[in-house]
Amino acid sequence: MASAVRPNGNATQNGHVPNVVAPLDASRLKIERATTLKPIPAPGSYSFGDIHTDHMLVCKYHPSTGWSAPEIKPYGPLAIDPSSNCLQYASNVFEGMKAVLNPEGKPCMFRPRDNMKRLLTSAKRMALPAFDPEALLTCISTLVTLESRWIPSLPDHRNSSLYIRPTMVGTKASIKVGASDEALLYAIVTPVGPYFPVQKIGGVSLLAVSEHVRSWPGGTGGFKLGLNYSPGFVPQQAAAALGYDQVLWLLDEDKKITEAGAMNFFAVAERDDGGITIVTPPTDGTILPGITRDATLVLLREHAKNPSANLLNVPFPPNVQIEERPLTVNELAAWAAKGQLLECFGTGTAVLVVAIDRIGDFDVSDDFEDTGSAVSEIKEKKRKMREITLKGGLVGLGPVGKALWDKLLALKEGREQYMGWNVLCE
Repeated sequence: MASAVRPNGNATQNGHVPNVVAPLDASRLKIERATTLKPIPAPGSYSFGDIHTDHMLVCKYHPSTGWSAPEIKPYGPLAIDPSSNCLQYASNVFEGMKAVLNPEGKPCMFRPRDNMKRLLTSAKRMALPAFDPEALLTCISTLVTLESRWIPSLPDHRNSSLYIRPTMVGTKASIKVGASDEALLYAIVTPVGPYFPVQKIGGVSLLAVSEHVRSWPGGTGGFKLGLNYSPGFVPQQAAAALGYDQVLWLLDEDKKITEAGAMNFFAVAERDDGGITIVTPPTDGTILPGITRDATLVLLREHAKNPSANLLNVPFPPNVQIEERPLTVNELAAWAAKGQLLECFGTGTAVLVVAIDRIGDFDVSDDFEDTGSAVSEIKEKKRKMREITLKGGLVGLGPVGKALWDKLLALKEGREQYMGWNVLCE
């Protein structure tokens, strides 16, 4: 018997109307404005990520009905069942994005569609429901526009922006081990300054850690999952106890570099022929495919291919080579010993480009999970640590890092355009 289509679009078979699973639909967005708006704190008076703005975006998924109408409503607590999958089995994924005001005073974002694509990829990895990335981006753009008064104006507050955190968590109320077919998708925004306070005056330092890995082959390091970050808190505390700003994550006995804290890592080395080689670890599943990382590689390769165009507005040496390949901390040490390690820097949404001026390398033991005597033992070991520094004792961004910072900042702020990366919030 042939199917019929009712006026509402639901196909029928023998009189049966199947459940309609609704997609995430931006046209159904509802907005409830806060009755009282919070005062805007002065830029520089708050830490990264501590401020709660007036509104948030919320949408729920149920397997029988699909996505609810997205809502922008006053910021407040979320209600979830204590047995929710996200609380029991860490089915949590998120993204990090930023919005700034362009020269015309309009809010804009940098490559936001790439963030939506990556969030969808992460959700699939955790068996969470799929969604329409373009619809979510439309809803987020509306939220950012509504909260644009929180974005500091340029150029007085160039190191400040509105950080955007889209998040999806599994909310199926069951402690049974398994995927969650229910979910809560939400986005919050917060005004932020520079991630590292030293960013304007120097670089950050890294403690190389090989016995506590952030990710591993076949694991989840290539996705933006909450569970990838919390295991790094203890090594971070050990690094801070030794006077380092972050951890340089190493992998296996070869001490292969993966990430620097939550940043992608780049090194610039001088070759014997006078040229330079810029190296970053490959996206082999052990590191996050950073959007700023990708933009950095695109700009570097274009500059190397056509140096006369001076895309990065800096006279790099001739014969620049860009390599995505495994990179070890021992290679860095060998370059440093020969005076060939010119620059190291990290890239990411939170930092854009930040200089790395020294790396401490030694094997930390499991003992540092004890924050008492273990820290004393680590400090004793520090006397035997090798410290990798840059040629000439460089502190702060070198020519490559500074050129990338300037270009990426101009693109992020909409002062320059390239490949449609800057997107207005409307």
